[in-house]
Amino acid sequence: MVKYPGAEQWVPRTGGMKRVRAVIGECRGCDLWEDAERAVPGEGPVRARMMLVGETPGDNEDKEGHVFVGPAGRLLDKALVEAGIDRSKVYLTNAVKHFRFERQGKRRIHKTPSASQITACRPWLRRELEIVKPALVVVMGSVAARALLGSSFRVGQDRGKPVELPDGRPAVATVHPSAVVRSDEFRRDFGRFVDDLKVAVELLG
Repeated sequence: MVKYPGAEQWVPRTGGMKRVRAVIGECRGCDLWEDAERAVPGEGPVRARMMLVGETPGDNEDKEGHVFVGPAGRLLDKALVEAGIDRSKVYLTNAVKHFRFERQGKRRIHKTPSASQITACRPWLRRELEIVKPALVVVMGSVAARALLGSSFRVGQDRGKPVELPDGRPAVATVHPSAVVRSDEFRRDFGRFVDDLKVAVELLG
């Protein structure tokens, strides 16, 4: 497994989220910066009660510099409405801040970050959690689960159930919305995704 220096030396300890967003593009903690257009920081209220953590930016996010603006983001928007969650009141981010992909002709096809890339990027996510201090975290997808809940956690087995992050913070895991976009059983899987989000709403009270 390739060893990367990790993002720690690039993550600012002062200046809050404004500083994080200003310097995240300078990170060289792993090799993903070499091919991606940009690092994509999280977005949303700095004191949001709920934080949603996805996996990695996609092609649209990498080009536009904003989280969840592609097909998965549009599906997430619909699911949030169904679950009674106002997107403008939650903080959205990804476990890995650069887009990992492979080229197929002119297309850039998403590729899952490696375990070492997920580990290298974790200091950025840890800093976001420190600043936002959410009351609840929604963990979306296996990459986010690995970053926040460890490699032994299985989203398929424990989705929609209350769990705790290592720091004791309440969380709920679910699939990444891109998995629903690709599903052959869309109606069923969209409903399950919404149900998982409703569990998060209930836990927040």
